[in-house]
Amino acid sequence: MSEFSKFSERDLTILEAGQAVPRRGAKGRVYATIGSEIKCDKDIFDSYCHEGWSNIHHDLLIVCAAVEFADRRWGRGSAHWARHFHVTVPVIELATWQDATVQQGLCDTLRHLTGDEWRFSFVRHEGAATSKPRQGPLFPNQQKAFAIAYSEGLDSLSVSGLYNENDTAVSVRVSKFKQRLRKDERPFDRLPFDVKVKPNPENSARSRGFKFAAVIAIASQLSNVSRIIVPESGQGALGPVLLPLLNIYPDYRNHPTFFRKMERFIKALLGIDLTYEQPRLWHTKGQTIAAFLQRPGVKPQHVIDTRSCWQQRANVRVGGKVRQCGICAACLLRRMSLHAAGVVEPPENYAIANLRAARFSDALPKQNSFRATNTLYDYGYMGARHLQQLADLASVPDTALKPHAFQIAEAVGSSVDDVTGQLRDMLVQHSKEWAAFEQDQGEESFLQLWTKGGRHD
Repeated sequence: MSEFSKFSERDLTILEAGQAVPRRGAKGRVYATIGSEIKCDKDIFDSYCHEGWSNIHHDLLIVCAAVEFADRRWGRGSAHWARHFHVTVPVIELATWQDATVQQGLCDTLRHLTGDEWRFSFVRHEGAATSKPRQGPLFPNQQKAFAIAYSEGLDSLSVSGLYNENDTAVSVRVSKFKQRLRKDERPFDRLPFDVKVKPNPENSARSRGFKFAAVIAIASQLSNVSRIIVPESGQGALGPVLLPLLNIYPDYRNHPTFFRKMERFIKALLGIDLTYEQPRLWHTKGQTIAAFLQRPGVKPQHVIDTRSCWQQRANVRVGGKVRQCGICAACLLRRMSLHAAGVVEPPENYAIANLRAARFSDALPKQNSFRATNTLYDYGYMGARHLQQLADLASVPDTALKPHAFQIAEAVGSSVDDVTGQLRDMLVQHSKEWAAFEQDQGEESFLQLWTKGGRHD
């Protein structure tokens, strides 16, 4: 380790439940206790503890929680993105976690995902595992084909509907909240742990992809399936790497390169061969929604009832009702994609519904209770610019796409030329959908001004 790394290293120690914080710990070291800062909900946890559950699964969940705590606890510097972490974690299967291949796989995966340097020390877990496995098959009289991450979003609903024929999917809820329409579903209906960080200076949340991928891997192994379907469409999977926001480290959470690293880590840790498949990688979200709407029995209301917004729900209340903000990048991509699929949403779905307004201030709700923050404005402006710049990539020469194509081609096992062509086709389709959506807002809309680089209130 370099002298710089030693000097700048953030030191986190995870304590077992009931273990006291040392009075004379190392200077600068932060402690997080299982049961306090890291809370495992026993009811949710038990939904994972079926036949096949083992101590290594318990360990992996605690490691996920430790990674999330470290990621959120220390803010990134204004001049340097990367942080250096040293995380100490108590584990039951100590020998496995001390294996060099496991540690290298873990650190390589997190480095690629977060842009940070990671170092782990594993110590023996002295307490008992929190849950014991149930006996008997997880899905009696059912043959499951794959696992899929499920949320309230458009991609997970559409892709689940496209590929989940005869109820062969294992749906894994990647949220700490129970979804209203699926509240009775077991198992895997919520994430089994929650992390409380005070203070919480960092919100980039680059480690979230590791948590989701690891939890789905556990659910897959317990369900005896080896395929995991990633529902993200092309813009969401590739766009954050093609066009990193404000030139910060690219967001790889749904990129093929991250999933290849995750597969190698899971193989080393759990001894199983899992594949994270991306069947909609070369399709836009609009194309995915349109294909879903062609399925028998699917109605536009099914996609209208989903949620995509990045904003906290408390921040987008209008007239006492929670809405989606309508202007962040996730909302703009949603609205563009539904427009491309021919779906008309009711304006009350959004706090900021009227994108045809000449000024952003004219589009704001008139209720006194709603306060548009500078953050909301910046999210909207940067989201619009990102979607426009992604559309602009459709017309760049192949030489500009080749570096990305090389990276993707190696990860998906295809030729660079094939990937370049597929990437361009997806970008061209995105460009068409974005142009049609923009045109529908009118030439005088503030959205048109934003996409041209102009700003006003």
